[in-house]
Amino acid sequence: MEPHTYNVELNWKSDRKGEVFSPELNDRIEVATPPQFPKGIEGVWSPEHFFTAAVNSCFMTTFLAIAENSRLNFTSFSCSAKGILEQIEGKFLMSEVHLYPKVELAEGEDSTKLERILEKSEKACLISNSVVSKVVLHTSN
Repeated sequence: MEPHTYNVELNWKSDRKGEVFSPELNDRIEVATPPQFPKGIEGVWSPEHFFTAAVNSCFMTTFLAIAENSRLNFTSFSCSAKGILEQIEGKFLMSEVHLYPKVELAEGEDSTKLERILEKSEKACLISNSVVSKVVLHTSN
């Protein structure tokens, strides 16, 4: 497979706030320093939110592909994620991302099969495999 490129642009707007966008996409998203830091801004997406969202959304898209290939019948999928920011050895880093998927299976589907697919999805997620943070999957529905 040839490498794929994903272009993201960022323009600073004011204070600790900017706007990210991609020439390949329609939406623009404000981004700012989170409120836990000096001059941080409440209610605006932060890099920490984007990081957590990247892991969570990659997990979902990986799950959907593996579930389809495994012929798993389900009626709904949702997943909460919590990104943990810590200062370790003088550096701030996203040390963990906890995933809490909830999947409703179709009548007659095997919950053991679902557990295997969830675990396989976490291991195959390219974003999880691309970051040094520990990604923790919580599969109990």
